[in-house]
Amino acid sequence: MFATKIGTPIDPRNINRHFEELCTAAGVRRIRFHDLRHSCATLLYEQGVPIDDIQDALGHSSPTITKLIYIEVTERVQRGAVDRLD
Repeated sequence: MFATKIGTPIDPRNINRHFEELCTAAGVRRIRFHDLRHSCATLLYEQGVPIDDIQDALGHSSPTITKLIYIEVTERVQRGAVDRLD
């Protein structure tokens, strides 16, 4: 949980608004703040982190949720799988 300067919970709309401002300032495509969880899961998976560890990091109750909803199989992962067939 994140807190404001005075210790109260941050309203999710304020996080999203501030994140949009940061994306605009950085000149990158705007995404939802929540999408960062998906990116994190995918990057960890690409680095070979076991799915159970990613599940724990994201706080999911099941590795199936992590794998089916949060991890995008990238071209790099697919290429690595095909290369191992040689």
